[in-house]
Amino acid sequence: VQLQASGGGLVQAGGSLRLSCAASGRTFSSYRMGWFRQAPGKEREFVAAISWSGGRTYYTDSVKGRSTISRDNAKNMVYLQMNSLKPEDTTVYYCAARVLGDPSTIAATYDYWGQGTLVTVSS
Repeated sequence: VQLQASGGGLVQAGGSLRLSCAASGRTFSSYRMGWFRQAPGKEREFVAAISWSGGRTYYTDSVKGRSTISRDNAKNMVYLQMNSLKPEDTTVYYCAARVLGDPSTIAATYDYWGQGTLVTVSS
């Protein structure tokens, strides 16, 4: 499985971005997908996760109400819509796929990772 994240960029505080993650492989629809972020020198932090069907979603408190994770299994895509962005959202965002188990908030439980996309929010 290969994951390719995109959609990062420079945005002013209060603005929006939609991150995209393109996945290869015929079994994408069975994967639980997640978004994480990692600042230099810090551990990878959970942002959002979604079940294989899209019926269940999970968010870290700091983005809840401002972000929406979604997926399109026909296109092998997962998205993270981020609104009301804050300077503290600035960092690299990664998408990840988990083959078995429920959607997880723990990075170590994911099997595949994309290369990351940089989000910079200016104040």
